[in-house]
Amino acid sequence: MRVVTTQNTAHPVLIFWIIAGWIGFCLLPWYGVEDFWTFEWLVDGWPFDDDHAPAAVLLGMGQKLWLAPLIPPLILPLFALGRPKSDPMHGALLIVAGAFGLAWLVAQGFGIGLRGFTFDWLTAMFGELDDRQFGMGYGAMITASAFLFLFTQGIAARGAVNGDVFVVGAIGFVIAIVTAFVFFPIAKMLFAAFVTEEGGYSSQVFLSKFLNDRLWGLGCLSGARCGAAWNSLFLAIAVGFATTILGLAFALVVTRSGFRYKRALRALTVLPIITPPFVIGLALILLFGLSGSVTVFFADLLGIRPTRWLYGFTGIFIAQVLAFTPIAFLVLIGVVEGVSPSMEEAAQTLRANRWQTFRTVSLPLMRPGLANAFLLGFIESMADFGNPLVLGGNFDVLSTEIFFAIVGAQYDQGRAAVLAMVLLFFTLSAFYAQRMWLGKKSYTTVTGKGDAGVHPLMPKGLAIPVLVTALTWALFTIVVYVMIVYGSVVELWGVNNSLTLKHYVTAFRVQMGEDGIRWTGAAWDSFWTTIIIAAVAAPLTAAVGLVTAYLLTRQSFAGKNAFEFGTMLSFAIPGTVIGVSYILAFNVPPIEITGTGIILVVSFIFRNMPVGVRAGIASMSQLDRSLDESSLTLGANSWQTFRRVILPLLRPAILAALVYSFVRAMTAISAVIFLVSAEYDMATSYIIGRVENNDYGLAIAYSTALIFVMLAAVGLLQLLVGRVQIGRRTQHGTETTT
Repeated sequence: MRVVTTQNTAHPVLIFWIIAGWIGFCLLPWYGVEDFWTFEWLVDGWPFDDDHAPAAVLLGMGQKLWLAPLIPPLILPLFALGRPKSDPMHGALLIVAGAFGLAWLVAQGFGIGLRGFTFDWLTAMFGELDDRQFGMGYGAMITASAFLFLFTQGIAARGAVNGDVFVVGAIGFVIAIVTAFVFFPIAKMLFAAFVTEEGGYSSQVFLSKFLNDRLWGLGCLSGARCGAAWNSLFLAIAVGFATTILGLAFALVVTRSGFRYKRALRALTVLPIITPPFVIGLALILLFGLSGSVTVFFADLLGIRPTRWLYGFTGIFIAQVLAFTPIAFLVLIGVVEGVSPSMEEAAQTLRANRWQTFRTVSLPLMRPGLANAFLLGFIESMADFGNPLVLGGNFDVLSTEIFFAIVGAQYDQGRAAVLAMVLLFFTLSAFYAQRMWLGKKSYTTVTGKGDAGVHPLMPKGLAIPVLVTALTWALFTIVVYVMIVYGSVVELWGVNNSLTLKHYVTAFRVQMGEDGIRWTGAAWDSFWTTIIIAAVAAPLTAAVGLVTAYLLTRQSFAGKNAFEFGTMLSFAIPGTVIGVSYILAFNVPPIEITGTGIILVVSFIFRNMPVGVRAGIASMSQLDRSLDESSLTLGANSWQTFRRVILPLLRPAILAALVYSFVRAMTAISAVIFLVSAEYDMATSYIIGRVENNDYGLAIAYSTALIFVMLAAVGLLQLLVGRVQIGRRTQHGTETTT
C-alpha cells in the first residue's frame, strides 16, 4: 500500500504567485502603455523599446537601477517551496519577501517621479537624478499583486484567521485596493484643508473655514437661511426615512399582497435609478416650476399668482425620494423575501392574527434591511449633486457648496476639504447609529433545513395604506416619466411644442456606406464608451462588494470595524470630491491613470461598492452559519464554500449590486465631470454639455434613450443572475422558487 503525504507539497496558489511575480518583472511592460485596453505594444518595439520594456530588460540596459532591489524578494519565496507549511521559516520567508517587495515598490514609486526625485530631502541626500519614471504598467501591477499575495500567504501560514489562505488573501486584497483608491486620494484632498496660501500647514486656516457661519449658521430659526451643514443633515434624515418607508411599501406589495400587477410595479420602481438625476429635476420643473403645467393650471383655476415653491428643500426632497427609493427597494426586497415563512406560520398556529404576526415576527426580522436602506438613503442624499444643483435655489447643501468651491471663481480646495470632512462626520454618525439600533441580535431565518412555507398576506389594516401609498407614488412616477418622454419629442421645450423626432436623429443617426454601417450621430461616441465602461465596472463592483460583505459577516479578524469603515468611506464622500481627489492623486506616478478609461472604471468601483457590501450584509445576516460549517466539515475550503454555498443563496444581493453599479456608472455625473477626457467621454458629461448650450431637446432625447437601454440591461441581468431556489409553495399550493 502506497502512502501519499502532502506535507511538503507546495500550495498551487503559492506557485502561481511566484511565477506571476517573475512574469511581471521579466516579460511585461513595467511602465504604463499609452492605451491599457489594447496590446499594440507587442508589435511596437517590445521588449527592448524604452517605453515598453520589462524591468529586467531595463536593468540589463543599465537603466532604472532603483528597480534592482526587487530581485531578492522575488528569489526569496523560492526557498519556501521546499519547506512544509508548518515550518515557521515557510511563513517567515513569504512575509519578508512580500513586505519588502511591496515597501520598496511604494517607496521608489513615490520617491521618483516625472522629474526625478519628488522630495527635496532626497535631492539633498543623493544629488540630482538624471533619470525619471512614469506610472506603473502591467508588469509593476502584477509584480505588486504577487508581493501582496505572497505576504498574505505568509501571514496565513503563521496561523492568521485559522490559516485560511482565501480569507487572509481576500482581506489583504480589499485593504490594499481600498487604501490605494479610497484613503490615498481622499487623504491628499483633505490635507488641503490645512494648507496656507504660502504652501505650509496651519490649524488656524482649518478652524477659520470650519467655523464659518455659511456652514453652521442657524438663521432659518429667525426667518433667514441656515448653514449648509444643517440643511444637508435635515434633508438627509427626511429622505432616509421617506425612501425606507416607500421601499418597504413597494417590497410588501410585491411579496405580501394579492396585487395583480406586481411585475409592472416592480419594474416601475427601477425607473428613477436608471435616470440621470438632473433629468428628474428638469421634469419636476416642467410640472411644478414657475411656468410648469401643473402650477399654471392651479394658478389659473384659483386665481392666484404662481410661486417658486418647488425650489429649495421641497423640490430637492421630492426629486431625491424619487431617485433613491429604488435603492431602498432593491435592498429590502431580498430581505422581505428572505424572512422564513415557517416562522410566520408558527406564529399564526399559536393564534396570532396577521397584524400581530407582522408586527412581532416579520418586521423585527427585517431590521437589518430597514437599517441598511435608511443608511444608503441618508448617504445618497448627503452626496447627491445633480438634484440640488437644479432645484436648490437658495437652499445650500454640502455637495453643491463643495462643487462651487472647486469649480467656481474662488477655487478654494481647503474649503471643499472642510465641507467634505463635515459630510463624512454626519455619514459616520448615521453608520454608528445604525449599528447601535441593530445591536448584536440574530436575524437568521434561512438555515440548512427545508422551508416550503408561504408568506402570509398583509393584514387589511396595513395592506390598504401600503397599497394606496405605493400606487400613488407609482402614478406620480409615471407622470414624471411621461413628461420626460414628451420633452424629447417637442421642437423646443416650453416654447414650440410641435412634435418632432429630430433630436433622436441628431443624436443617433445611422447611415449605410461603402464600408458598412456608419454611426454618424453626435451621441454615439459617448454612448459606446459609457456602455463599455459600465459593463466592465459592474461585475467588478459586485464582486468586490460581495467578497467584502462575506468577510464582514462570516469572519472575525483584528481591525474588523476599521475594515468596514474603509469600505463605506468612498460612499460618504460626494462625487465632486472623489473626482478632484482622483485627479490630484493619479495625475502623477506611481499610479498615473488620469485621462484614461481605467480611472473611470476605478472611480465607479469604489463609489458604488458599498451598495454591494450593504446588500450582501443584509442578505447574509439571514443565512445560518451552520451552512458554512457543514460545508467545511465535509472537506470544502473557504473558497469552495463561498462559491458553491453562499453565492447561490445571494442572488438578490448579486442582482442589486449588478443593477445598481451598472446604472450608476451609466448615469453618474458629479465625479465623471472631472475625469472624462476627449477619448473617454461619458454620456452624462455629454448631456450636461448639451444643457449648457441650451440644447434641451437633444439632452432629454439622449437621456430617454439611456433609460430604455438600461431597462433592457436590467432585464438581461435578471435573467442571467436568476432567483434564489428555496422551494416554497405558492398561495395556490404548488411549489415555486423565491
